[in-house]
Amino acid sequence: MADALQELLGPVRAAVQQYDMIGENDRIAVGLSGGKDSAALLAALAALRRFYPIPFTLTAITLDPCVGGRETDFSPLTDWCASLGVPHIIRRTRLWEIVFEERKEPNPCSLCSRMRRGVLHRAAKEEGCRSIALGHHRDDAIETLLMSLFYEGRFHTFHPKTYLSRTGITAIRPLCYLPEYHVKHMVQELNLPVVKSPCPANGETKRQEMKELMQALRKRYPDAPDRFLHALQSDKQYDLWQKE
Repeated sequence: MADALQELLGPVRAAVQQYDMIGENDRIAVGLSGGKDSAALLAALAALRRFYPIPFTLTAITLDPCVGGRETDFSPLTDWCASLGVPHIIRRTRLWEIVFEERKEPNPCSLCSRMRRGVLHRAAKEEGCRSIALGHHRDDAIETLLMSLFYEGRFHTFHPKTYLSRTGITAIRPLCYLPEYHVKHMVQELNLPVVKSPCPANGETKRQEMKELMQALRKRYPDAPDRFLHALQSDKQYDLWQKE
């Protein structure tokens, strides 16, 4: 297990240092959704906290969409956070009710994502956190780029570190160098708790279409994901992942 954790920590520490994600005595809110990505993120940051030369603290925040008006059982996450010495905050919301019942959104993920960000930012600020760590990995960045290209006609994806001036929050993505298969493997190796997403749109989204497209590309061009990552890091024309 120690070897698996070290394997996870290497790319995470490289990303944190490359993009200067953590400052002196930062209080970082970790968006802990219950999925594999956020579980790997919290495990990595909790381990990094023990030896990183810059001191920082962590608070895990979970948003419950309350699907069907029912509260989700996040007790496995709460118990795990306690074992890590990380406070776990759960915010019960009306996300499912608003998105699926009141608005009946044809593209529910877009509205839900915006609303979740708003709730997460408010919760982080209430807990005294000015940084939010999100579990987006390398494949998420590539899929976002493809979605932007095919649905918006532009080259755009999220940055590893983004200052959000409207909220005063800085979003960081320490998993940005890790491929999804690596994250899955680490979650299994470390036996991390995962709570299945209750979202009715899970697996039926535009992002899922891009995931399937990348799978098809990878069969013909095995190094395609690495090429995409290199382009994000070095393409000065579009300045996608250039360090400010």
